[in-house]
Amino acid sequence: MATTADFKNGMCIELEGAYYFIVEFLHVKPGKGAAFVRTKLKNVTTGRILEKTFNSGVKVDEVRIERRPYQFLYKDDMGYNFMHAETYEQITVPAEQINGVAFLKDGEMCEVVTHAESETVLYVDLPVSVILEVTYTEPGLKGDTATNTLKPATVETGATVRVPLFIEVGEKIKVDTRNGAYVERVR
Repeated sequence: MATTADFKNGMCIELEGAYYFIVEFLHVKPGKGAAFVRTKLKNVTTGRILEKTFNSGVKVDEVRIERRPYQFLYKDDMGYNFMHAETYEQITVPAEQINGVAFLKDGEMCEVVTHAESETVLYVDLPVSVILEVTYTEPGLKGDTATNTLKPATVETGATVRVPLFIEVGEKIKVDTRNGAYVERVR
C-alpha cells in the first residue's frame, strides 16, 4: 500500500481493477479546505489517459512491475514468441499487447513489462527506433525537391512508412516505432 505522498512519475497503481501508470501529478494545498493530489493516469492495457483527483493521504495499491529483456523469435498462430535473454525462457504474447508490432523483425531485442507477483505480461515495448530495409517503393522524380514531399515505402516487416523521394529499394532506414515515422537513412 502506498499513499498519495509516495506518488512519482512512472509509478504503477491498481485502480478499479485496472493498472495505471502515473504520467503526471501535482500536490495542491488550497488556502481553504483540505489538500489534494491531481493526477494524469495512463491505462496500461488501452493507453488511454485518465485525469483523477485524490484526497491527500488516500491509500492506493501499488503494483510492482518488472522490465525484462526478451528477444523476438518468430510468429505463429498462437501469437508472437519471445525468449528471455538470460534464462532462455520462452513466452507467447498476442499482437494487441505489443507496441509497434508492425516494425518487429526476427531477432529484435524488446522489453517485456510484467506484473511481478502474477508473472503476467502487461505489454511489450520495442526499441524507440529500428533499422529496416526498404523492399518496395516507387522511384522518385528528379527535380521534385522543391517541397518536402514524402512517398510510401514498404519495409522488410511488411509495414508501410512515408519516406523522402530520394529513398530507393534496398536502402536501410531508421524508423521511429512509437509513431511509424521515418527518422533517417542509414549507411
